Amino acid sequence: MPSLNVPFTDEELEGVRAAAAAEGKSLKQYLHDLGVREMHRKRFITGAAAWADKLRTEFDEAFPEEIPPSQRRDGAAAA
Repeated sequence: MPSLNVPFTDEELEGVRAAAAAEGKSLKQYLHDLGVREMHRKRFITGAAAWADKLRTEFDEAFPEEIPPSQRRDGAAAA
């Protein structure tokens, strides 16, 4: 299985060790989980943004007063 050798300053390593201990994990497990969690977070954000873009037209039609003035098609002022 691939692995990494990641350098930390003494101060950084102390902080990472404290964070791992606070979660009751080994340093190795904590760093593994941190990377996987970040990957999942980015995947979620990408999906949420795509979902919002998909529904934007429907939302704008239902709530036209929420559209920023600079993005309104008719140039109407905010209510």
